[in-house]
Amino acid sequence: MRSTRTHRKNTVLAVAAVAVLSMGLTACGGDDTGTRDEGAATSHASTTASAPVTSAASTTGETGTGTEAGAGAETQAPAGTGAQKAAAANSGKTGKTVSCTFKDVRISAAKADETPTEHIVLTAVNQSARACRLDGYPLIAFGEIHTAKDIPAVAKSKPAAAVVLQPGAPAYANVRISLGGVHEDNKVVDSFDVNLFTGDAPTEGSIVVKAPAGGIAVDEAAAKTGYWTRELRNGADEF
Repeated sequence: MRSTRTHRKNTVLAVAAVAVLSMGLTACGGDDTGTRDEGAATSHASTTASAPVTSAASTTGETGTGTEAGAGAETQAPAGTGAQKAAAANSGKTGKTVSCTFKDVRISAAKADETPTEHIVLTAVNQSARACRLDGYPLIAFGEIHTAKDIPAVAKSKPAAAVVLQPGAPAYANVRISLGGVHEDNKVVDSFDVNLFTGDAPTEGSIVVKAPAGGIAVDEAAAKTGYWTRELRNGADEF
């Protein structure tokens, strides 16, 4: 009987030991599983957290939409708009060249190197401190400005673009005053008026130009003028 009880006791102890060992293994297994789950959860959390940042950066750079992009657009738009407005304002003040007026230029006349004198050359010099544009041709009046005959312009003399004069720079216009004949209806002119254009319209105010020494003999019926140009050109300014 004692042997039997001893055997049973040993059996119970063995079963208990196995149970304890099993519980220990189960606990260890649970720790390992928990560690892996935490690592996976950490990795997943890291991926999830970083994904919106990458998406936002990509959206900002490519499409300019989204929260991040929206903030960036709101920040940049006023700066860009301000820069554009500043550039436009500056362009309006200094970039756009205005038409020359009678206050901007000084005009002189010289006889052409020919005999008899059939042409004079007008030289306009910008005497202002700003650049200005000489539009069209000199509007000349050989006589009383209100009654004098309009001197027509020669179309072939028109340059591709109006002449822009920097301060101190000159422009020229060739003017025929007669056909050189002794039987023409000429009149001697000691001075004459020149008006300028703003676009296609005459500018207010005229410039009184003194004729070369001895005056000039003008036949208004034959007179014509070239356009303002940087230099007199063969062909275009020959008429």
